[in-house]
Amino acid sequence: MDRKILKIITKSARIPFKEVAEQCGVSRAAIHQRVQKMFDNGVITGSSYHVKPKMLGYELCVYIGITMEKASMYNQIIKALEQIPEVVEAQYTLGAFGLLIKVYAHDNEHLLQLLNTKIQVIPGVSNTTTLTALAQPIYRQLPIEI
Repeated sequence: MDRKILKIITKSARIPFKEVAEQCGVSRAAIHQRVQKMFDNGVITGSSYHVKPKMLGYELCVYIGITMEKASMYNQIIKALEQIPEVVEAQYTLGAFGLLIKVYAHDNEHLLQLLNTKIQVIPGVSNTTTLTALAQPIYRQLPIEI
């Protein structure tokens, strides 16, 4: 039942519980209780609206690979990155980079400013490699199997 609920609500977070209940054949109260339990158990981590960054003037989306001086500096680098609002995602990775971050910038000048005055000056960051995203042809949640 939880997977069926997840499949429905991940397609549209704005769907009324009454409609979910009808599709699942249970009461609205049962849906509410199950969704609340999924929040409490960390299955659902939030509900939010997605705003297109371009609508806010952010023309560039880039991924920046960060090489750290030492892996032990990870926590302090993450704390510094958390202070930069344009950094919207960070992944601790294996491979060429210790960290891979997703950053939005208004334009090239803004990106250069972020790199030179905020990211590359973080103690423990030894090198960065920037990849510019040209398009995002796929954006989705993992499919929910019933």
